[in-house]
Amino acid sequence: MQSIKRTASAPSSPYKHTPIFDENTIPAGLRKEHRTKAGVWGVIRVLDGRLRYHVLDPASETILDPEHPGLVLPDQPHCVEPLGPVRMQVEFYDHLPDPSVPQLGD
Repeated sequence: MQSIKRTASAPSSPYKHTPIFDENTIPAGLRKEHRTKAGVWGVIRVLDGRLRYHVLDPASETILDPEHPGLVLPDQPHCVEPLGPVRMQVEFYDHLPDPSVPQLGD
């Protein structure tokens, strides 16, 4: 199982992350409208496969893959939909993260 790399010099380290989910174990709550709390940002990291990321307000849709993570803004309604086999994880931050910086490692 992969874990989050945490270093003292990494200002964009998440304070929490979900387990790694696949297309069968993504919780129903992530597949329907939900949101992070005020002051909480998320980064959806796809480890394998593809995931459709729906932002509901303002309406947009993005296909996420290992090279294209999804940024979740605080209190923004959204949901995800697996597009075939997928492995994904969500990281949580108390500040605006840089989603292009990989945080997952061996």
